[in-house]
Amino acid sequence: MHQVNQKKLLVMALYAGEIMLKNGAETYRVEDTIIRLCKSRKFPFVEAYATPTGIFISVDNDGEDLNEMITYVKRIQSRSINLNKVAEVNSFSRKFVDEDMSLEEAMAQLKAIDQLLPYPLPMEAFFGGIASGFFTLLFGGNHFDLVGALITSIFITVSVNKFSKLGLNSFLTYTTGGFIAALSAIIFSYLHPLIHVDKVIIGAIMVMVPGVAITNAVRDSISGDLVSGLSRGAEALLIATSIAFGVGFVLKTWIYLTGGRLI
Repeated sequence: MHQVNQKKLLVMALYAGEIMLKNGAETYRVEDTIIRLCKSRKFPFVEAYATPTGIFISVDNDGEDLNEMITYVKRIQSRSINLNKVAEVNSFSRKFVDEDMSLEEAMAQLKAIDQLLPYPLPMEAFFGGIASGFFTLLFGGNHFDLVGALITSIFITVSVNKFSKLGLNSFLTYTTGGFIAALSAIIFSYLHPLIHVDKVIIGAIMVMVPGVAITNAVRDSISGDLVSGLSRGAEALLIATSIAFGVGFVLKTWIYLTGGRLI
């Protein structure tokens, strides 16, 4: 087995946890991965604690001498959803535990995973639009509603992506998405009499619904990570509120201007 440098191992494990946490992994999965990576190289004492905004790791080679203990803290500034990277780090951790992999090789693989490009925006927008269109059918819409939701969803995906790159906070970003959803639905309802405003809006906003955040909040809470569960739940509530604010503002304004009618 390769001679293990304690600090390098800790940095490598921290990097793996950072990639997972920044791309939508549950906190208990991040902690478990870090502990497995460290203990695979025979460190008797490993303690990891993760929240959606930070990771804390302590390792001790001897387990008794406090002077040998090392603790690292990593602040997580931004988060997104890229479950492909989470799956890749999971595969890497299994390979690292089962094989005699050097830390240099491990860091190289993690850097390659971190640099994986997301799906192209046109592909994401197109397939998000298809999903939104079929959600519209699921909620009782017709084929005209499907087309309206598909086009609106594409506009929303592109707009949210651009606003995120500009550094706007999530509340303004998703409020803008809700604004676009409601405004587009109203415009489409005037272009064709069989298009329903409510059905188009319901389908179009599905690309913004914080499903991963809600799922992770429930899973973290069930696993006993109450701090992470509550924070992820608050994040999901904030996103849902901002979407509702954007949609409600447009609908209320249009109802006021049209004397209580949307069409």
